[in-house]
Amino acid sequence: MSAHSPVAAPDQLWSAPTAHGALDAVVTLPGSKSLTNRYLVLAALADGPSRIAGALRSRDTELMASALTALGADVETEADGAWRVTPGTLHGGRVDAGLAGTVMRFIPPVAALADGPVTLDGDEGARRRPMRPVLDALRDLGVRVDSTDGGLPVVVHGSGRVRGGAVTLDASASSQFVSGLLLAAARYDEGVTVHHVGKPVPSLPHIEMTVGALREASVVVDDSDANTWRVHPGLIAPVDRVVEPDLSNAGPFLAAALVAGGRVRIPGWPAATTQAGDLLRDLLALMGADCRLDANGLTVSGDGTLWGVDVDLHDASELTPTVAALAALAASPSWIRGVAHIRGHETDRLAALATELRRLGSDVEETEDGLHLRPATLHGGAVRTYHDHRMATFGAVLGLRVPGVEVENVATTAKTLPGFVRMWDAMLAQVEQVEQVAP
Repeated sequence: MSAHSPVAAPDQLWSAPTAHGALDAVVTLPGSKSLTNRYLVLAALADGPSRIAGALRSRDTELMASALTALGADVETEADGAWRVTPGTLHGGRVDAGLAGTVMRFIPPVAALADGPVTLDGDEGARRRPMRPVLDALRDLGVRVDSTDGGLPVVVHGSGRVRGGAVTLDASASSQFVSGLLLAAARYDEGVTVHHVGKPVPSLPHIEMTVGALREASVVVDDSDANTWRVHPGLIAPVDRVVEPDLSNAGPFLAAALVAGGRVRIPGWPAATTQAGDLLRDLLALMGADCRLDANGLTVSGDGTLWGVDVDLHDASELTPTVAALAALAASPSWIRGVAHIRGHETDRLAALATELRRLGSDVEETEDGLHLRPATLHGGAVRTYHDHRMATFGAVLGLRVPGVEVENVATTAKTLPGFVRMWDAMLAQVEQVEQVAP
């Protein structure tokens, strides 16, 4: 087994450890980023203090907490690590979105309720991420919004209230356009009806997650018609929730059971969830794993055999880098479809995945909406991450089987999973104990 791998500085390369034995690991994951940030927004708009236990503490969630604090909410950490959020009078301020899509798309509808202008900006890469549909929707609701080419930087001129009403938008680039409007809608005078037109909304389970979080907070939501969501005006009840483990972040760890062989267990895997990452159970089974969900969590077992797949990941596109890494190591071809929208994520993920796979010797074709991978012998080399946390974990999965893989800026994993390298090393240290039999 590789020795402990030190965390590389942002401008250095991290040597991804290669597995030299079958795993027998238990990996405990922090809470879901998607749920954490939804609960934080609802808590800041509620009519009393809320408590969020098990929340993910990462760059994206800290940015959300800081954004809501800048607008008037009080976000404190309790002795057990839970967040306690006390709503306050919303006012103008400055918000740093970093590279967090949830902050970019969820905060403007909240900022519209502030009494004063709210300036929102972020990392250089964030300025290339699409925002126009949610900004145009706010304008249609009577909110004055200034922006540069439909993206960051943005100034929302809050007046303390929003009339609300019906809006039509094209959310085919991101489900977050819909979720952002829905989360703040109950505080608008007339609520909001959001109607989507265009190609199918990607990552639809994330909108279902938003609707579920709203209903937990006693908000009335009608989603009975396709592509239409109606949030009734009213109070948002305080939330007191324990956040589920982040199932998408489980992807690289569970994938390790297929690549290295052995088994990996994730405790606390929910029996029912709105997280798109739950699709991992079906995907990994198709690629050769045995997946078992019971009271102890989800256990994935493999023997090192990997089969290609033909999958549409439109509703779970965040799993694309993990599936692409497995497909590059598989013994038969794979097709990944339905994920054209991830070109607008932290980077153009399809182009980035194809480029880095080719750098390591993969036979991969970038298609309009996905990737086509054919079996090939991979070799070591540097994997660029483009400031994208999932590109870093993609490189780590490949490194389990391909010696000499080095990952640029592995620290970018702190966006959603602080301590990734420590957790990766700990997993690889847990190997099957083979009983020695005397001759």
